[in-house]
Amino acid sequence: MVIKVFVATSSGSIAIRKKQQEVVGFLEANKIDFKEFDIAGDEDNRRWMRENVPGEKKPQNGIPLPPQIFNEEQYCGDFDSFFSAKEENIIYSFLGLPPPPGSKVTKSPEEASSLPNGDVTGEAQSTTEGTEKAEESGQQEAQKEGSEDAGELTGSPEKNEEEGETATEETEEITAEGAEGEAEEEEAEKGEEEGPGEEEEGEEEEDS
Repeated sequence: MVIKVFVATSSGSIAIRKKQQEVVGFLEANKIDFKEFDIAGDEDNRRWMRENVPGEKKPQNGIPLPPQIFNEEQYCGDFDSFFSAKEENIIYSFLGLPPPPGSKVTKSPEEASSLPNGDVTGEAQSTTEGTEKAEESGQQEAQKEGSEDAGELTGSPEKNEEEGETATEETEEITAEGAEGEAEEEEAEKGEEEGPGEEEEGEEEEDS
């Protein structure tokens, strides 16, 4: 099984050249066997590529642009399909290749039977790791909140004592004010009682 990559080495489009380089560079970095087929200098390669790209995958003008990727005679996809498969970590499924032994994308027997040539284990692992990290951060926040609450509780007796002292002082002031008020009222009452007596004595002296 050989991966065929159809490219145009003399393409005048910078975008096409970048896409070709990205596909080839990725395959080389991951040690995936492939062969390049230049459609710019070989009419047979160009004709074969155009004839074997499925109709629904061809652009409106009917002429597919490189890079186009095949696994032997089986069409894999264009650059956009390749890029999506790479981002979703299903590149081996996209290329129709089994994942390399010992790789992070090795499938379990159940996944292999339900998803041929598919690979989701890497995504599942990353999701699990993300969940564990989220739980750890949640525990750390809970511990921080607990320590802050404990600090507030530790300081609360002092606050209560201060508040109690303040309340006692206020009560004493009120009591003192009340006592002064009562004393003034008593003096006023005494004055009123003495007032009529003095008036009566004055009247008796005038009569005499």
